[in-house]
Amino acid sequence: MRTFSELSQQEVLALAIALEEEHGRIYADYADGLKETFPASSKVFTEMAEEENEHRRWLIDLYRQKFGEHIPLIRRQDVKGFVRHEPIWMIRPLGLDRVRKQAEAIEYETRQFYERAAERSTDAGIRKLLGDLAAAERAHVSLAKKLGQEHLTTGARSEEDEARRNMFVLQIVQPGLLGLMDGSVSTLAPLFAAAFATHDTWQTFLVGMAASVGAGISMGFAEAMSDDGELTGRGHPWLRGWITGLMTTLGGVGHTLPYLIPDFWTATILAIVVVIIELWAIAWIRATYMDTRFLQAAFEVVVGGLIVFAAGILIGSA
Repeated sequence: MRTFSELSQQEVLALAIALEEEHGRIYADYADGLKETFPASSKVFTEMAEEENEHRRWLIDLYRQKFGEHIPLIRRQDVKGFVRHEPIWMIRPLGLDRVRKQAEAIEYETRQFYERAAERSTDAGIRKLLGDLAAAERAHVSLAKKLGQEHLTTGARSEEDEARRNMFVLQIVQPGLLGLMDGSVSTLAPLFAAAFATHDTWQTFLVGMAASVGAGISMGFAEAMSDDGELTGRGHPWLRGWITGLMTTLGGVGHTLPYLIPDFWTATILAIVVVIIELWAIAWIRATYMDTRFLQAAFEVVVGGLIVFAAGILIGSA
């Protein structure tokens, strides 16, 4: 995987062509999914898809002038710093607010890409086209916001408040939730395996602390190295790493601390209660900030956690 700063101008244009093609197809899918419920918004996304296709043609024409006929295949997943967007086009019927938020995220990320690429470009023609495309993506972000404000029933929020909330979710909530989920779930198996294998609360506490701290360090470094935040607006990588690592550790420590109680069954019952609270807290955060229905989030998180919990008990009791 390459970093953005390592790309040549030829590779930047090739990546831009691939992005515009991908976004055009995504918006066409949005238009198809919204046409029955929100026909006016569907038409807007159709127009956005056509505009993305026009941008792609501009880029291809410029690429041919500068570098010839062969366009190397460079995709977002080949370059470090791009976010993987959830394929919500597979869900029917589409919700306008959810589509709007993802379109806004896509356009914000693409605008960041064009602005950074234009700054690095030494060719006047390439620099001008990239600057024009950045301005076009900025208009798309505003349009995506307006689409949501026209149909939200909870009342329109100011653009400043919405932008601040989006950045808070992107830079704080997402890495924190990632860490909390990993720490709460991944440490269940080693903790309860040690508990039922030894029936020794102190030894179980040590295993749980080791698993929690180890997972926190691992997740923190993984998050810090996954994305430099230059294109995505996700914030400084080491801040995200600290948040993810800290929440991973806390997620594991929560159900480890009860094993400071000498009585095994008292400690175990209390640890199970803490686990249930953690899993429901994760489901609530996902439902509140990540546009996931609460029952769906609860089912996914709780069922997954219970499976890991049962695996730990079975292994420890073997």
